[in-house]
Amino acid sequence: MKLQKHNTQIERVGKRLYSGIVNLIENARKSLAISVNRETTLLNWAIGNYINLDLKDDGKGQYGSRIVATVSQLLEERFGKGYTYTALTRMCKVASVFGKQKVATLSQQLSWSHLIELSVIENQTKREFYTQMNVIEGWGVRDLREKINVMLFERTAIAKKPEAYIKKTLKKAWNESTVSPELVFKNSYVLNLLGLPAKYSERERERALINNLEQFILELGNGFAFIERQKRITIDTIDYHLDLLFFHRKLNRLIAVDLKIGKFKPAYKAQMQLYLRWLQKHEMHTSEEPPVGLILCSEGNTEHIELLMLDEKEIKVAQYLTQLPSKKWFADKLHRSYQIARENNPELEIKNLSSIKNKKKRK
Repeated sequence: MKLQKHNTQIERVGKRLYSGIVNLIENARKSLAISVNRETTLLNWAIGNYINLDLKDDGKGQYGSRIVATVSQLLEERFGKGYTYTALTRMCKVASVFGKQKVATLSQQLSWSHLIELSVIENQTKREFYTQMNVIEGWGVRDLREKINVMLFERTAIAKKPEAYIKKTLKKAWNESTVSPELVFKNSYVLNLLGLPAKYSERERERALINNLEQFILELGNGFAFIERQKRITIDTIDYHLDLLFFHRKLNRLIAVDLKIGKFKPAYKAQMQLYLRWLQKHEMHTSEEPPVGLILCSEGNTEHIELLMLDEKEIKVAQYLTQLPSKKWFADKLHRSYQIARENNPELEIKNLSSIKNKKKRK
């Protein structure tokens, strides 16, 4: 009996020690990985910056590619494949885009591969958006590449705001590690993975959404937690049904989602306001922010939305697409939103689409 008691005590203490040591080892490995990534990133930046500065002198830039190719061969002979011509040109590109202090900060959260992907984004505001959202939401390199490919910035609600406003919002998000609704919501959602036919009914759409709820949440973005579908809202003995109810962790708000087939109608705004008032009264906790509504329509009518929702903060309207359109479609849609916003606010300073306009002209 006494021996059994000792064995039990030995086993209990042993498990506790084992668990504690495992935590120490894993934390040390994590710290080491962060340290190695940081030092590698800073070294690569320093090499790129050194090459950039050297090639600026004495007119060497005109045959810089040949110099870099020669240096690359010498470095590969001594240090291996990490110094190919492509690797060196990427170092130069990152160093030309990011300052040393910025890289020192980012190297604690992003890998060198992240910085390479970000450095090819020519528009500074767009690059800042992807950089800071990457840090806040913890995207992998593949995730970042996919976000850029599907034009997340152009589809995010904040994209049509003045450049100064975007930078101010991003700076606040960076400093406080929080996001605003304009960084969370989009003006277009791509639901091409739902497998809907060209023409579909509300029932078919709802069934597809429920069957592919995970994909739908991924398209909504990080932080959305599903609560309920067809949420019953009873007002004066009349039953209404909200299509989908979510909670967003970083916004700390309930998110009411209503899906409509066709174009946006003014009545949808009044209906959503009713839902939000009810949710605020009956579902919202005291520690939460007021609910936000998202009206998703299958067809776009930008001017109606811009005129009716000009100063609306608690209701967002967006178009959902069952097939992924071309990048030109997204660019044209954003450009149209800019034009309407500017017509309604002549003092609005618009700079964010300059790169898109220039690309369209070149085409």
